[in-house]
Amino acid sequence: MRIARLKTPAGARHAALRDGRWDHIEDPFAERLTFTGASTPQEDAVFLAPVQPSVIIGIGHNLGNNSHVLPIQAWHKSVHTVAGPGDDIAAVRGVGTVNIEGELAAVIGKRADKLTAENALDHVLGYSVVNDVTNVDQNQIDEKLFQGKSGTNYTPLGPWIETELADPDNVSTEVTVNGEVKATSGSFNLPSSVTECLVYVTQWLTLEPGDVIMTGAPGTFVAVQPGDRVDITLGGIGTLSNTVV
Repeated sequence: MRIARLKTPAGARHAALRDGRWDHIEDPFAERLTFTGASTPQEDAVFLAPVQPSVIIGIGHNLGNNSHVLPIQAWHKSVHTVAGPGDDIAAVRGVGTVNIEGELAAVIGKRADKLTAENALDHVLGYSVVNDVTNVDQNQIDEKLFQGKSGTNYTPLGPWIETELADPDNVSTEVTVNGEVKATSGSFNLPSSVTECLVYVTQWLTLEPGDVIMTGAPGTFVAVQPGDRVDITLGGIGTLSNTVV
């Protein structure tokens, strides 16, 4: 099932796609969805970021500046950087290269604390497309990743959450800039599985419904310029589109 968050005359509403219409729901995190009776035709849907997370966690798999091996490294990205499909990415200029990064996002569906390999995926509502925009040269002078990842709309997310993804560790990724394919890869090229990421993060931090884990960019980073249109397509989920300004 696909769950989205729509812009409507009555405000933002979550909805589930059924029979070609987005039927509005009360609570996307409920064990059993309750429908309000209102709906939006598929052709009229205006998508917002599918959740408003309290926490966004990025996963880095590289050694970085550490002198000891860390198979997974996690870091916070500000929730104030979240943007929806179609929102403009306000690239910070004059501080080096701006990269977009196409990634698989895991959206937490219920409280997740000290998860295990056996139960980790049970705490995921579903998966979405995320663009981890980065002023990459800043990472060399700010290993905490604050300066390079805090720009306006630096975390586009959407267009919806797919709750029935067959295998999150086998999702293809295609990054297109101005209609030209610039990168192809997938979650199958990440060194850590989605389960391993969830287990690691929740050993240290309790996650709540709506929180997001960005699972990493498997060679899906591309430098962009103002005016570039970026389309990130994840197999079995959909395409997230934004323009750099």
